[in-house]
Amino acid sequence: MSLNHSKGRLIGLSRELLRTWQDTQETWRDVKSREFDSTYMQPMFDAVDHAAAAIEDLDKLLHRLREDCER
Repeated sequence: MSLNHSKGRLIGLSRELLRTWQDTQETWRDVKSREFDSTYMQPMFDAVDHAAAAIEDLDKLLHRLREDCER
């Protein structure tokens, strides 16, 4: 499995979870919902964004390493 495939899967699953969470928030609208969102959901979505950026950086680095090794 390539890094780009893994990144795409991670982003896709994160978007699916975000849609489901947004649907849940339409019926669960109290203090605990907001607390859950700020404690768990938002940090997780932020972590996914950082992970996707790191995966992209790693993919670029591996591409350069492959090119250097082929010379």
